[in-house]
Amino acid sequence: MSRNSNLLPLLVSLVLTCGLLGVGAVLVIRLLGNQNPLEQVTGELGAPTSPGQSTPEMSGANFSDVSNVPSGMFQYGGSTTWAPIRRDVDPLIQAAWPNFRLRYTDPPTGTPGSGSGIRMLLNNQLAFSQSSRPLNAQERQQAQSQGVKLVELPVAIDGIAIAVNPNLQIPGLTVQQVVDIYTGKVSNWSQVGGPNLAITPFSRRLEDGGTVEFFVQDVLGNQPFSPKVVMVRDTTDALRRVGTTPGGIYYASAPEIVGQCSVRPLPLGRQPNQYVPPYQEPYVDPAQCPQRRNTLNYRAFQDGSYPITRRLFVIAKDDNSPDAQAGRAYAALLLTDQGQAAIEKAGYVRLR
Repeated sequence: MSRNSNLLPLLVSLVLTCGLLGVGAVLVIRLLGNQNPLEQVTGELGAPTSPGQSTPEMSGANFSDVSNVPSGMFQYGGSTTWAPIRRDVDPLIQAAWPNFRLRYTDPPTGTPGSGSGIRMLLNNQLAFSQSSRPLNAQERQQAQSQGVKLVELPVAIDGIAIAVNPNLQIPGLTVQQVVDIYTGKVSNWSQVGGPNLAITPFSRRLEDGGTVEFFVQDVLGNQPFSPKVVMVRDTTDALRRVGTTPGGIYYASAPEIVGQCSVRPLPLGRQPNQYVPPYQEPYVDPAQCPQRRNTLNYRAFQDGSYPITRRLFVIAKDDNSPDAQAGRAYAALLLTDQGQAAIEKAGYVRLR
């Protein structure tokens, strides 16, 4: 009897221990079952919501919070619109991740731009590309024929600004009036509320970059340029010529125009007399420049009240290669709080 009494506490203790171990095992199994294995592949960017596109999630506060940043040398290139980001933001990324080495690469022939960057990516000359427009149908078809899957990762918002000669007296233009100027339906400023002065529209060539492609497709509705449109080498050349041509007009990425001293950024509207400036008011006259400069109207670009905006994309391969990892990591870095603040400082609008 005494012996059985001694064994009873031991048996109760053994049963309780086994029960606790069983509960713990069930909890571990459930936790492992709830883990999403895609998190190890897509990192902070999330899974694509539609073919070729991803909807990135916030990547963290700082560059150091991003995981899966690869080591090695990665060539990248593309849109000239991205030049301020390459100049101001990429060195900050390099300082935070010195083993993630980025080397900007121009195309072997022709001019740099969104289209040339995507072509170089498809030809395995770049790890990822920077674009001021989404992929077009021809690029998607080429990628498919090569067995390559590409993904577009949006990282910032940009606006298209209109530059005119600083002495031109006109309150603004509607988007339709801009279309009419570049398609040849309007040839004198008096037709759109300005002085009796011939209009001289300037543009880069269609093959020169994503900004021109976006302008033709999304603003002009794929209508051809008027023969009166004067083709220029680049935006620097165009702004110089607008500044010396009384009736000159040109379009480009807003950060390339708004802060310039030699031209006037023009308010735009969807309806007459409902113009929204691409700059923060009050307007800074060119006579006060460069001591003071106009700054971007970030709120109007972000809330959509400014009529011509677009997103900037990192174009990356959608596979398990080091190049694909580099492209996704670069986008994730730009989407951190630190990256978005640096993008804004470079003259663009936060995506979030």
